[in-house]
Amino acid sequence: MRILGIDPGLQITGYGVIDWKPLRPALVDAGIVRLKAKTSIPDRLVELETELESLFDEHAPDACAVEQLYSNYAHPRTAILMGHARGVILLVARRRGVRVEEFAANRIKQSLTGHGHASKDQMQRAVQHQWNLAKLPEPPDVADALAVALCCGQALGMQKLNHRDDRGHRGNAK
Repeated sequence: MRILGIDPGLQITGYGVIDWKPLRPALVDAGIVRLKAKTSIPDRLVELETELESLFDEHAPDACAVEQLYSNYAHPRTAILMGHARGVILLVARRRGVRVEEFAANRIKQSLTGHGHASKDQMQRAVQHQWNLAKLPEPPDVADALAVALCCGQALGMQKLNHRDDRGHRGNAK
């Protein structure tokens, strides 16, 4: 399964594309979409949509994973701006019929580092370790996007296992 993880932002949006394999997910691509900070929010949203369309065309993901918004932001304006970017991401994915998965920030961090309150640096190091990268993924938005893609792969893998269990295809029958 190909998963596109996205870390939304209106200046920098990180993305990471992985091919999910339970024991060894493959890193396909990762990077950022840098939006023009001096332009209006509506213009940045159009620019983001155009860039996302290109990513979806290039990578044809089966699923798109993003971080959920949460209500306890120290900077509410940041949450509102992130909400605008998330809306465009969700719109582009669903227009194409791509499955959308959303995860809480602490679940993403927990799935990768074992600690739900991991720092940006810890997340970067965990992603670096996951794929034996020579350097830390920069900027941190890239690591965040790859982390959400990995979290999605793990969650979908668990759903598949649980579905098998529910249907009696796994486990010992006595």
